[in-house]
Amino acid sequence: MTDFSLDLPPLLARAVFDRADEVRDDPARMAAGWAGAGVLLIDADGRYPVTEAGGLHWLPAARLADSPPGDAVFLGRDGSRDLWTRRVDHIDGPTDDARRGAVRLSADEAGMLATALGILNWHQTARYSPVDGSATVPARGGWVRRGVDSGRDEFPRTDPAIITVVHDGADQILLGRQSVWPDGWYSTLAGFVEPGESLEQCVIREVHEEVGITVTAPRYLGSQPWPFPRSLMLGFAAIGDPREPLNYLDGEIGDAQWFHRDEVREAIARGDDWVRPDAGTEPSTEPRPRLRLPGSISIARAMIEAWVAT
Repeated sequence: MTDFSLDLPPLLARAVFDRADEVRDDPARMAAGWAGAGVLLIDADGRYPVTEAGGLHWLPAARLADSPPGDAVFLGRDGSRDLWTRRVDHIDGPTDDARRGAVRLSADEAGMLATALGILNWHQTARYSPVDGSATVPARGGWVRRGVDSGRDEFPRTDPAIITVVHDGADQILLGRQSVWPDGWYSTLAGFVEPGESLEQCVIREVHEEVGITVTAPRYLGSQPWPFPRSLMLGFAAIGDPREPLNYLDGEIGDAQWFHRDEVREAIARGDDWVRPDAGTEPSTEPRPRLRLPGSISIARAMIEAWVAT
């Protein structure tokens, strides 16, 4: 029972909106489309404005400025309308957070939000050249930062990370939790890819570092942008042996458990995941579930559900 796959891409990886890369090289074209454009504002905490139904609330660009501000980023097009994003200090009206609110977005809206968060988070940390420390400014619709003195272009950075469903080839799955997480919160194992390392090598190394076992047969399942702050999660499955003792070598994992398929099914049926408003805050008189799963926007949840359905 080792062969399973993702029936659908994770939520943040389903978008097909037009990124209109060719428009980024045409400042006059971007300026001409500004009057009818929509702008998604995002604050320093990653919150964004929402409609009554929880969708993205686009501010008419003309209300923001007469022309594209230097710190605005061109996201693409939605039919005949240009779309932009911009970081601001404060947002008036109702807002939401991507970890909780993305489930109420369409596939394209979720992709636009992930793109906006990722690119704005990169800008926040790329104000100076990593080569010579000189100041940089946005260019090409916000998709590069250009050295003020050198003219050198720096491109957006995405950090690749593997995330792995470790299972025994039958009815058990290994999930771990960090010490700072509330009791019962468990997820798949993950870590960043190191220089000179393949994705498969990273799977084997990270699992061993985190829980002390050696997995085999790493197999790619799918990927998902994770703009917290700007990662690309590369999903894998791998085989582990429940008889091998667990040892938390790098200190990142506070606890890991092998869970039977039936227990994971029960957790899914409860709908009792991390992003419920009361997650981790039930009255102490109520029994706390042994297992809570990652939120439904994550590739971790998608991979766990795919394994359960096998």
